[in-house]
Amino acid sequence: MAGWAGFGRLTDLRHEIDRLFEAPLAELSRSSNLLSGWTPAMDIYEDKDSLVVRVELPGMKKEDIEVSLHDGSLSISGERKGAEHSSSAEIYRSERFFGRFQRTVTLPTLVKADKIKAQYTDGVLTVTLPKAEEVKPKHIDVQVS
Repeated sequence: MAGWAGFGRLTDLRHEIDRLFEAPLAELSRSSNLLSGWTPAMDIYEDKDSLVVRVELPGMKKEDIEVSLHDGSLSISGERKGAEHSSSAEIYRSERFFGRFQRTVTLPTLVKADKIKAQYTDGVLTVTLPKAEEVKPKHIDVQVS
């Protein structure tokens, strides 16, 4: 059975709907990523010391990526440049997305803003956000009397 060409767009629609429920109302008034056609995939996970955000940004240069933290929200934005074709070229299929993107997520815990690290390797941006000391789990010894 051949893959249905519209399935990828349904996945994009699902991600856009998920983003709408995560986003503050001010962000909803901006142009939708569904209309622009590109929302990079993002994973967020947490361990005892930090939050880690990974974003797939293949084909981008680090100079075209911007990471910022504001009021407990992490924003990752940038622009992926399109491939150049000669004016006489006939395009048979074009599935790769180009243009501007922005992903903003509200962080579930306080972080040390001055200790955030961002690394871009093999098309994957990894942002490590160390947790603030007051939110890290603390071990308390129980005394026997």
